[in-house]
Amino acid sequence: MLREIVSNEWFTIFIVFGLVLITMSKFLFAKRFEDFLQVIGNSKYLKIYERDQKFIDGFDTLLFLNLVFGAATFSYIAYSTVISPIKFEIITFLKVVFGVAALILMKVLFERLIASLFEIDRIIDSYLFQKTSYLNFSGFILLPINVLLIFTLEPSKTIIYIVLAVLLLINLIGLFTSFKNYQKLIINNLFYFILYLCALEIGPYLILYKLIIEY
Repeated sequence: MLREIVSNEWFTIFIVFGLVLITMSKFLFAKRFEDFLQVIGNSKYLKIYERDQKFIDGFDTLLFLNLVFGAATFSYIAYSTVISPIKFEIITFLKVVFGVAALILMKVLFERLIASLFEIDRIIDSYLFQKTSYLNFSGFILLPINVLLIFTLEPSKTIIYIVLAVLLLINLIGLFTSFKNYQKLIINNLFYFILYLCALEIGPYLILYKLIIEY
């Protein structure tokens, strides 16, 4: 059982840390936070704040940190439930945190590099803002899910798969939103779009999955 192999004390600290990050984002960016909560099914947030995006944004940074720790916590629970029970070790957990953060940041930097090479910075910047917003919303959703899995529900493969399906759906909505905004451009360059999806969206996660399984 999960509760016998992980440290609830450590996970309690990480959950409180996530709550602090979300509370700070709500306190410091109250109006933006309110609009952010409606990002699913409502393009208002994307249209308003895309114009004011910065390379380093305080609001996105707070939510990104919450995403990283939330994703690492859920990954630990999912691995213990679906693949093999493991004893919690803080060093291993921090490695997972670093791995999640590094994967996301390297993808973003690489995509910005590609955008500069092909002189499509404006389009990629818009796409990255949309994708980051939906990723951060996934992190926001993961916080209460992790609380339930650690303190209330008994984790099972079915629950893990349902959560993964919900997270996938959220990010597919983000991808569909981007496709809708740049539909004409994508259709005219469909081959490059498919190549992009395979190389930069699907490939890195398959590699990460293989590394986790082998590790």
